[in-house]
Amino acid sequence: MRTVIRFLARNKGFITFMLCMIVFRSAVADWNVVPTGSMQPTIQIGDRIFVDKAAYDVRLPFTHVSLMHLADPKRGDIVVLDSQAANERLVKRVIGLPGDEVAMRDNVLYINGHASSYAPAAYSGIHDDLQDPARYAIEQLGDVRHAVRLSANWPSPASNYGPVMVPADHYLLLGDNRDNSKDSRYLGFFARNEIVGRSRYVAVSLDPDHYYLPRKHRFGTALD
Repeated sequence: MRTVIRFLARNKGFITFMLCMIVFRSAVADWNVVPTGSMQPTIQIGDRIFVDKAAYDVRLPFTHVSLMHLADPKRGDIVVLDSQAANERLVKRVIGLPGDEVAMRDNVLYINGHASSYAPAAYSGIHDDLQDPARYAIEQLGDVRHAVRLSANWPSPASNYGPVMVPADHYLLLGDNRDNSKDSRYLGFFARNEIVGRSRYVAVSLDPDHYYLPRKHRFGTALD
């Protein structure tokens, strides 16, 4: 027991620092590894994204208990959530807000009866294109615009979906890689309290196709 006390006394500065870092990462900011391609081309496999955990709530550390409500997710936000339905942490984009009617027809997104517009776009270095060539487009509805990936060979059965009404305190989330994403079309609506933060930047990126070498051009990349 005395040995433990002496160890704690000698290292109290380091221990305090580590505890503060753990609390900070739990409640304020963290980074998240993205191992799948469901958000390509916006987020690439191997990206480490910065997560602002205080974007929407001040939470009790290590819990989902909100101590102070700051804001609600907006359409177009990229959010990180602890999904009970998927039993894992997910990164998706907010598409449907509470009260919205959402539908898809041949991968064309409709919100409250209004169809999104699509402008052709070009992207390179996307992992899934090695086996599944795709077309890319900038999807826009109102002021919200972002890139989506649409498979050329294997369109998803969920490219036709809805219409559904988003219930109160829930959100409809989709991946930008529309034909290769486990999202609300399969898992249902996501509760507000499952959303733990918002991501707007890539912190670090490592390329799994090239021995995890750094993709320096993606460091600090803004996520639109």
